[in-house]
Amino acid sequence: MSHHFAMCLKNEGYEASLEPRKLYEVLPDASAEKQEMIRVVDESGEDYLYPASWFIRMPLPESVEQQIASSF
Repeated sequence: MSHHFAMCLKNEGYEASLEPRKLYEVLPDASAEKQEMIRVVDESGEDYLYPASWFIRMPLPESVEQQIASSF
C-alpha cells in the first residue's frame, strides 16, 4: 500500500490537533477533495478533514514513504 504525506502550513483553531511544519499521513478521500478538503491522520491518531489549503503535499520517494509510514 502506498502512503502519501502532506506538510501542515496552518493550524488556526486546531492547535492541539495539528503542528505547522509537520508531516501528516494523507488518506484518499475523493469526496473531500471535491470540497477542497484533505483527510489527514492528526495528532489524535484519528483521521479528520481539514482545509486542503492548510497543507502542501510532499511527494517523497516510495522507500522514504514506507520508512515514515512504518514509524507511525
